[in-house]
Amino acid sequence: MHPQINKKKGGKHMIDTINFEDVKWYHVFNPTDDDFDWLMDNFGFHPLDIEDCKSSNQRPKIDEYDDYYFMILHFPYFDKQNKFIRLKEVKIFWGRDYIITVGSAHWVVKNMFNELKRLSQIQTTKKKEEEDEDDETLDITSSSDALLYNLLDRLMVETYSLVLRIGTEVDNINFDIFSKKATIVLEHLSITRKNIIAINTSFKPQLKVFHKFESGGIKGYEEDMEDYWGNILDQYQKMFDLVEDYGELIEGLSQTFDSLQTNKTNEIIKTLTFISTIMLPLTLISGIYGMNVSLPFMNSPYVFTCICVFMVVIVILFYLYFRRKGWF
Repeated sequence: MHPQINKKKGGKHMIDTINFEDVKWYHVFNPTDDDFDWLMDNFGFHPLDIEDCKSSNQRPKIDEYDDYYFMILHFPYFDKQNKFIRLKEVKIFWGRDYIITVGSAHWVVKNMFNELKRLSQIQTTKKKEEEDEDDETLDITSSSDALLYNLLDRLMVETYSLVLRIGTEVDNINFDIFSKKATIVLEHLSITRKNIIAINTSFKPQLKVFHKFESGGIKGYEEDMEDYWGNILDQYQKMFDLVEDYGELIEGLSQTFDSLQTNKTNEIIKTLTFISTIMLPLTLISGIYGMNVSLPFMNSPYVFTCICVFMVVIVILFYLYFRRKGWF
């Protein structure tokens, strides 16, 4: 198989194309109105699908037409600070003999396109052809269904790595919650919870889309693809279950953290209350003998010593009383 690469001009920008023997992949990275007009003129796409491609923040979906499917999928990635989860829309037109990816898609899509582009420029040796004949795996360029499956599979692998990283962060919080400062743990806890919520909200509506593949609601164009679509659903369901588990764990850790902080606060308040209770009679006594009035024994040379001893006795008595009650 010797695919050809060319660029079709839609307007100011070029539409990158890889021509395989049985399928074509068009990649429109930064589409203009002229590019969209070219797609409509050559493929007859529905105007509402074109409008969806022009806008952002669309919900995951798959629309079925007589001669093509249109999909909008969401896949998570970390932002430039490698801190917060963001969602990237992947918009795909899927026909019998073509795949069209539109817009600034997930980097996995761009990497896969560039990889196939490079591989297509390498002359295939006879030895390699013989190895491929014995290969029982799905040929990535044998059909549009196979190309779409491999694209989704790579996106699943990348998403799974991201989900596992979230799981590692949850485990780290589980250890840090008892050893690190509260402000550090609280920040880490809040960021991880926000990321889990972002992933979970994108997984729920998209799970219904992949169920359509496995249930036969989306038939595609090739036979014997049910197992492959089922594999995509299994991967996604596994990740969804993991995220659900991480969500429950992070909520449990959050409650544990709140309990620890409440307990620390209570201990601090109890200590301050203990000190205030002891200081109250001492302050009263010192305040009385600090007044400029005549008081008993004020002219005695031992009055100061007696007052100090009396204060110490009060402190000891309070301490012993609190210890006996188990309040301190």
